[in-house]
Amino acid sequence: MQPAAFAKEICTRKQNDMKTITPTYASFTGSYAAAPASTLLSRFNTWCADQQENRLLWLGIALTGHGCILTPITIMVVLMSGAHLFFFMLAMVAMGASLVTNLAALPTRITIPVFILSILADVAILAVCLGINV
Repeated sequence: MQPAAFAKEICTRKQNDMKTITPTYASFTGSYAAAPASTLLSRFNTWCADQQENRLLWLGIALTGHGCILTPITIMVVLMSGAHLFFFMLAMVAMGASLVTNLAALPTRITIPVFILSILADVAILAVCLGINV
């Protein structure tokens, strides 16, 4: 066999072999991962993020409801129960946290939980101070 013919035969054979071993991939349009179970916390965070369009409403609720109604009532109850400086400062810090997060124009996924925590702090202060007087 001539060297040119031998080379042509090898190249042809290699080309035919490559056609048979070239993989073909099937297209898969599904998902491999299962959908994660939504917890109460993840649903709350999603709801808070969805409230971004109502950011000014939440700002108004925090400033009027918390700053003009709940905090003055809490401070009044603290002063009537003996003016405990710790409770007074805790009520001021709770109001300040809510005020700062809203005036800093942070997203609602941050401002709403801070607002709820500050309300819970005020309610706990009210409960403790009213329990002291009883």
